[in-house]
Amino acid sequence: MSYLDSLVGKVIQLEISNKINLLGLLIDYGLDVIVIFDGIDYVYIPSGHIQNIRLVSNDTQISSPSNDNIDADNDLSCRKILMESKGMFVQIFVAGNQSIHGYVTNVLSDYFCFFSPVHKTLFVPLFHLKWLIPYPENKTPYTLDKDNLPVSPSVIKLARTFEEQLKKMEGRIVVFDLGSNPEKIGLLKSIQNSMAELITADQKSLYWNIHHVKMVNFPNM
Repeated sequence: MSYLDSLVGKVIQLEISNKINLLGLLIDYGLDVIVIFDGIDYVYIPSGHIQNIRLVSNDTQISSPSNDNIDADNDLSCRKILMESKGMFVQIFVAGNQSIHGYVTNVLSDYFCFFSPVHKTLFVPLFHLKWLIPYPENKTPYTLDKDNLPVSPSVIKLARTFEEQLKKMEGRIVVFDLGSNPEKIGLLKSIQNSMAELITADQKSLYWNIHHVKMVNFPNM
């Protein structure tokens, strides 16, 4: 991404998947991630979701930040950012128009675990992370006291891959994509060849391609 060298320190606009536009000062970039500062927050954006980048006119001014939120070296990558953010309060954007607030607890081969005060433990495929914003040090989600937000890793032994993890959860009630579609809530009966068989509340069988599942949580976990 050497073309980005000339844009570092300048205000750019990025179009993300689903026609979402982000505006900010280009701070840095790495193997598969771009970092911008929007005047308030650092935004870490995996490059796989960036559809286009354009330079904004000089009339748009954003002051340079005073310091970094996440301590990462010159070999920036999405995985490294997630590893560096473990235990820090962050905001992630994965699907739809809803941000999720909490913290990363584990980073596996092709997915990561995220603990949310609202949704509890979430399994999120790395590919579906659209951006991550670290919280300022003096803020917490929903103004909750830090004592009420302990790092709560999953009580089960985590599998290496997202598909293997779902296989371990067969026989449990599952929610795909925060239940945005009622047909994404049900009993996870089986996982075979990247297809999840889900039994909905009205006892219908549906088969979901897990490559298109953006996040998973289990209400009874």
